[in-house]
Amino acid sequence: MSGRTPLVAANWKMHKTVGETEDFLDRFIGEIGDLEAVEIVICPPYTSLSAAVERCRRSPIRVAAQNMHEAEQGAYTGEVSAGMLLDIGVQGVVLGHSERRQYFNETDEALARKVAVALERGLEPILCVGESEAERDAGETEAVLRRQIEADLDGVAAEDLARVVIAYEPIWAIGTGRTATPEQAEEAIAFIRSQLAGIDAGAAEAVRILYGGSVKPGNAAELLGREQIDGALVGGASLDPADFLAICEAAKP
Repeated sequence: MSGRTPLVAANWKMHKTVGETEDFLDRFIGEIGDLEAVEIVICPPYTSLSAAVERCRRSPIRVAAQNMHEAEQGAYTGEVSAGMLLDIGVQGVVLGHSERRQYFNETDEALARKVAVALERGLEPILCVGESEAERDAGETEAVLRRQIEADLDGVAAEDLARVVIAYEPIWAIGTGRTATPEQAEEAIAFIRSQLAGIDAGAAEAVRILYGGSVKPGNAAELLGREQIDGALVGGASLDPADFLAICEAAKP
């Protein structure tokens, strides 16, 4: 056993109103039972963050945002800062999801700034990395992961590295119904950990590296049973309380 606490995060993307968020959490929190050994994080859209924080206040579930801007304030229409997230009780933030990279042109340079600010302000960053289908087919998976890890963690001190959560999300498996095999996922995650060891060996063993990409109740146990896989960042399957609960159950050590 790795000794790392499993983490399962629900990335709701652009789904759920405030009312739907409250309904989900009212149902889900009542069912979590003996999941103390698994860290559970809910990542709702901005409009539902406050409602999620309030509903989770007396539970072990933590709440994270899906993105943030690196500046504390300024003329950045439509953006939200770390301070604004902290002000409403948010504890973490997803950074660098492939949809942010693809649709909103988020760069590794911007992500490096965001990761640094999140750590500085005490938010837990969940940093997403992963290759496209074309990059995997061309044998470039390791090169892509190496570039992303080096660039996105540029400037992170070795003593802060263990506070970062990394999610390996092969782009070709996000929302496509395709899933990396457990062997493919573990191989990529082991490579990521080897890159982190180049920064600090001790921190590399402490960093939790999740798998994300069409994780469902039917494949969760096989994926999460792997030694190197420390949990999951779940998209579509996290929208249903029963499905998400089953995935959390599969993460129990």
